Amino acid sequence: MLAGLSANSMDRDQRSTDESLEELEALLETAGGTSCGVVFQNREKPDSRTFLGRGKVQEMKDIIEAEKCDLAAFDNELSPSQMRALSEELGVRVIDRSGLIMDIFAQRARTREGKLQVELAQYKYLLPRLTGMWQHLVSQTGTSAPIGTRGPGETQLETDRRHIRRKIQKLEEELEQVRRVRSTQRRHREKNAVPVVALVGYTNAGKSTLLNQLTGAEIQTGDRLFDTLDTTTRRLRLDEVGEILLSDTVGFIQRLPHHLVEAFKATLEELTYADLLLHVIDASNPGWEDQRAVVNKLIRELGAEETPRLEVFNKSDVYTGDTPPRGADVLRISARTGEGCDALVAKIAEILLGQMRRVRLLIPYSAARILDHLYRDGEILHRVDGEAGIEIEAAVSEQLYGQLEGFIV
Repeated sequence: MLAGLSANSMDRDQRSTDESLEELEALLETAGGTSCGVVFQNREKPDSRTFLGRGKVQEMKDIIEAEKCDLAAFDNELSPSQMRALSEELGVRVIDRSGLIMDIFAQRARTREGKLQVELAQYKYLLPRLTGMWQHLVSQTGTSAPIGTRGPGETQLETDRRHIRRKIQKLEEELEQVRRVRSTQRRHREKNAVPVVALVGYTNAGKSTLLNQLTGAEIQTGDRLFDTLDTTTRRLRLDEVGEILLSDTVGFIQRLPHHLVEAFKATLEELTYADLLLHVIDASNPGWEDQRAVVNKLIRELGAEETPRLEVFNKSDVYTGDTPPRGADVLRISARTGEGCDALVAKIAEILLGQMRRVRLLIPYSAARILDHLYRDGEILHRVDGEAGIEIEAAVSEQLYGQLEGFIV
């Protein structure tokens, strides 16, 4: 059973729409469920107790009983007390959009890092909701409670809170270790001057399919939301630039839970260190403009707004619009068929080459080992082997430039 509310008192991006409810249904299917009905309401403000108005709650209850539903999924975020009240009214388990997304993430995570990130988000989501879970015991702590029953609920609640806080602290420490390892890997990349191109975009835009197409990787893909949670990085050789790293990232979605964004920062912070972002957009989706806005907002929140960005409109083989998106920093491709991918590779090389510096070098034969570095991570434009040494004209990254200062002429 699905439900959503659009209230004038809500921020515009928090209101349910036909599109967001369709997306909620896709999320439910991704999690393994099937919708047995949809209830939508417009009102001035949410009901403080049951979020929806009394009539809509009764309508939901009727559908749930008729269709024998066992779950009510809300498109909006619910407070712990609203979830508890709705569960009592409807007689089924109640979950909001954030909880549903985190359930999918828990199913999809494969690596140790991914599992740590999801577990941390789940505990942070659960902590403020414990009170509702223990309400049946807390209610026995008043003066009218039977003798011998005063206090256990509150005691158990505080015990669980302490346990969860300890778990959160332990998970944060483990993820900090992941950040340190990632930082070491990043410094190694920078030392070797390997450019990094990160694929970003709305979930199911085709990022993993594009990575497979460009690098020959064999990442499992499917027409499902959040098929990729664990970052995958592959090497790609560009004739003009040398070797680069192409990195796939977790897909974004409207109203991505704050706890998940925080937990995945160890992964998503890589965007701020990338040399180029490829923003993959599903051109076949009628709501691509809204999806693009969601991704751009999250990129800003992650501090990667200044990173060079190239918009890639994917799924051109099934695009049905009359006026396809066009522009200087826009490419249309089909990651599935390969259409436009050669032009994309050329554009990536052009952008990365524009970030590189041209240098003239004189390298003594005694230091010829530096040539391996130049050929692997730079672009040799001209070479002459003379009596004084090897004269080189090359295009190199800023990092590599710093290592070559002693040979610049």
